[in-house]
Amino acid sequence: MSKIELTHIDKFYGKNHVLKDLNLTIEDGDFMTLLGPSGCGKTTTLRVVSGLEKPQSGFIHMDGKEIVNAAEAYFAPPSKRNLNLVFQSYALWPHMTVFDNVAFGLKIRKEASDVIAKKVASALERMQIGEYAKRYPTELSGGQQQRVAIARAIVSEPRLLLLDEPLSNLDAKLRVDMRAELKRLHHETGTTIIYVTHDQVEALTMSTKIALFRKGELVQVAPPLELYDNPVNLYTADFIGNPSINFVKGTAQLDAAGMTTDSPVGQLIFQRAHMTSNAPESGKADIILGIRPEQLTISREKDDAHWAEGNVYSGMPAGSETLVSVRVGSATLTVKELGSTHYASDEKVYLGFNPDKINVFDAATENLIKYCV
Repeated sequence: MSKIELTHIDKFYGKNHVLKDLNLTIEDGDFMTLLGPSGCGKTTTLRVVSGLEKPQSGFIHMDGKEIVNAAEAYFAPPSKRNLNLVFQSYALWPHMTVFDNVAFGLKIRKEASDVIAKKVASALERMQIGEYAKRYPTELSGGQQQRVAIARAIVSEPRLLLLDEPLSNLDAKLRVDMRAELKRLHHETGTTIIYVTHDQVEALTMSTKIALFRKGELVQVAPPLELYDNPVNLYTADFIGNPSINFVKGTAQLDAAGMTTDSPVGQLIFQRAHMTSNAPESGKADIILGIRPEQLTISREKDDAHWAEGNVYSGMPAGSETLVSVRVGSATLTVKELGSTHYASDEKVYLGFNPDKINVFDAATENLIKYCV
């Protein structure tokens, strides 16, 4: 088991308040991704969990056992936390072969030679570098060295695996392959994984949960699809999704039955049952519609499913998909259409979408007030 609970964690570097009253629970077996832009506190959180950094306040428990109590200046050393850590830098021993680098921890534990050989071979094959076992780190590319570092971390089957941007030095195809390997590894071993990245695609494709950070604070913790479908505020909505979500400004009239919105995409009516607790009970409000590019459909003819008239600003065919930028009144919306389609600049088109699937945010508070259902 490896459940980790961070409670009221504060971390300062001088006067820079890096982590602000952080409360986060990582359940046993989670693949928890810490996601956010550079400088938001995600790597610092990983280092605090690993014991490489000491918070100024707060507690950390692992499987119910206290490993950090800042008030009493108690910090269990990293060696007592039963975890392995993979950094952005490879930290390989240059005088050892790939095999010996990966086997080092197992030899320290005095495991049998045949067991070590089997475990190392398995880890190297999982990382697709079995043929490099006898090479030295200086004979490998940066991406190959990073895979050796990951193999070294997983070979001992740790209860807790901490990964800090481990795929950042790999080319695009290999990153996709390694995502699949890490997800498979998690499925097969049940190891609790804490993974740091700024890449939302990595977060969405591999995680069981995502913790999204902003300036040292947690914004939202949720499974990937929940984060994608129902972001709690404009920050989350804007950060998650590629291409970025479309924001359309409008106004709303609210009452006990629900909400009616007016915007460049027309008048829409939403039931109260689909609205969040942050929605005003009644009155008028400025709102922002959140419409994902893939939720929009486009047609050259107006019909019941395509009612919002616009003009093509630009079309960007990309083989498997086409991105179309369309001006609808005062708004510019990106449409993601499967396949390769050509649209001429200024061509008249009509857009449509399922209103149940869009989000509505309060423009004043920036909070979600209508769910995607």
